Amino acid sequence: MSNIELMEATRIEVTVLVDNYTDVFMPKSSKIDNRQEFSSNFVLAEHGLSCLIKVYTGSKEHLILMDTGVSSKCLMHNMDVLNVDLNEIKAVILSHGHFDHIGGLLDFYGNVSNEVPLYVHPEAFLERRLNNPAVGPVEVLSLYEDDLENIGVEIIKSEAPSTLASDLILMTGKVERTTDFEKGFPWAEANINNQWTLDPFNDDQGIVIKLKDKGLVVISGCAHAGIINTVNYSKKITGTDEVHAVLGGFHLTGPLFEPIIKPTIDEMKKIDPDYVVPMHCTGWDAINQFKEEMPDNVILDTVGTTYVFE
Repeated sequence: MSNIELMEATRIEVTVLVDNYTDVFMPKSSKIDNRQEFSSNFVLAEHGLSCLIKVYTGSKEHLILMDTGVSSKCLMHNMDVLNVDLNEIKAVILSHGHFDHIGGLLDFYGNVSNEVPLYVHPEAFLERRLNNPAVGPVEVLSLYEDDLENIGVEIIKSEAPSTLASDLILMTGKVERTTDFEKGFPWAEANINNQWTLDPFNDDQGIVIKLKDKGLVVISGCAHAGIINTVNYSKKITGTDEVHAVLGGFHLTGPLFEPIIKPTIDEMKKIDPDYVVPMHCTGWDAINQFKEEMPDNVILDTVGTTYVFE
């Protein structure tokens, strides 16, 4: 595969609209995190993820939305509290088709007046469920293409890496699996060819932006393909070794993933990004271990925080 040429951004702003944690008294902890100002109108938290990403090159800027959390109530409330103008958003990217990333999507499109294309991997539309051996299969919210087409949403599908925003933003497409410890989610199942099977999460993708003179900023949704796989694949397809920051869900929560927390941290230390911001499904135990092992790199996320890279 030939390298994908990414235009270099001169500034990147990532505002967290939805995440699992909120703390109105969290102080600024680094030169890149700008916390929500204390007011009488608080943001909400839930088990989901949504980020507003603004990239700049010179005087030009592009604003995109990555994921929409698990509920429209949380997403739309937080957009209102954070004074987000929905009509400035030029595109929506889905990291994958799981319930905690698609829940606010239809409500977002019901409130936006501009035409905003949706970028997805084709398998984001698979029917999905969680099959915990102790309780059996549990249906979860799935994303249905017809629902979006019926309200006039332009859907742009790609399995391969692709760019948007004047080639400033890269979507990885299906992430190459190369580590020996990142093996997916054994309880997650997908309906493929009318048969429930272990979900391969081919639709799991990251967002990559190259910051001028700093390196890559990699943003994951849940990193079901593995956060180390995601970062290494981002380096491979861009031909860039330097990683400035890694943000997003790393899916290390719960006893199923406890054994891979340490190898994940060990590999992240080898990558050596300047900043690591674990979110959402990373889990409290993993976040604390990341902070212990990489105290000068790791930042605790809270809803409403804007991270500025320049």
